[in-house]
Amino acid sequence: MRGLKVIKPGPLSLLQDAGRYGWRHLGVSTSGPMDRQAAAWANHLLENPYGSAVVEIALGGVELEAQVDTWLALTGAPLGATVDGQAVPAWSRFCMKTGQRLQLGFAQAGQRAYLGVVGGFVAKTILGSVATHRREGLGGLGGDGQALRVDDVLGCSPGLNAFDKALGAASRFIPDYRESPTLRLVMGGDGEAFAKEQRERFFSSPWQVSPQADRMGIRLQGDASLEPPVRQWSLGVLAGAVQVPPEGQPIVLMADCQTMGGYPVLGFVHPVDLCRLAQCPAYHEVRFAPIELEEAQSDLKRFYRFFKNHEMNLCAD
Repeated sequence: MRGLKVIKPGPLSLLQDAGRYGWRHLGVSTSGPMDRQAAAWANHLLENPYGSAVVEIALGGVELEAQVDTWLALTGAPLGATVDGQAVPAWSRFCMKTGQRLQLGFAQAGQRAYLGVVGGFVAKTILGSVATHRREGLGGLGGDGQALRVDDVLGCSPGLNAFDKALGAASRFIPDYRESPTLRLVMGGDGEAFAKEQRERFFSSPWQVSPQADRMGIRLQGDASLEPPVRQWSLGVLAGAVQVPPEGQPIVLMADCQTMGGYPVLGFVHPVDLCRLAQCPAYHEVRFAPIELEEAQSDLKRFYRFFKNHEMNLCAD
């Protein structure tokens, strides 16, 4: 199948859809995009169903050549994109014709950009998803969890007649990745077992993103050090869980996290705010604020209603 040929793959470019749901009881991670909001916007601009396959581009440095006439959308971290030397606005959809090249510079803010195509990129599904999980060797173009490589072809259908003009997201929807975010946290897991002063210290202290951060988890570092309660057993975990190891520096689990963990869990980052954390570089400051479960649930429902009311990801995993 023809589509977009990879000329330069960049440091880490991964095919991702909504994720691999329904397999965590067998130890298979969900995976999917680190920034689900930016990925959803790429599909939204193209009028694709929520969760259609996109390319997650870490840091940038990608070059692609079109083998078909089609429409693309680029969201997330601004990369200074051009098509045959002509600038492409961030958070917009644009057309490419056969033979043209899309060149993506390196992130000017944030960490990850998302490239979508009309109809979504096409690849063989593994356990119901094309989401790339490198550690587990699942998904991606070849089904073996590999990142994009030179001469790979991202399959897609021609779609030049899908739209008659370019379109961008309104400025109010575009995050400023230079800002230091406040992440909302739902207390849960072992949260009540943490001493009151430990919970207060967590919320009142600034934290920095550690260089030890990847798609599995983001370690935080700060002057404050928490004292976690003692726990003798493991429990199920998922993206957004805030683990506190013995040294007291929290770890926020991300898209490729394991399914079981032994460290005490203080609570869970709001899923939408987890997207913002995914865009924070090393040493970027973050803070936390408590939020009630009911408020987080209502907010998440609004998120899915906005993106065409697709409910596939509201099901229990």
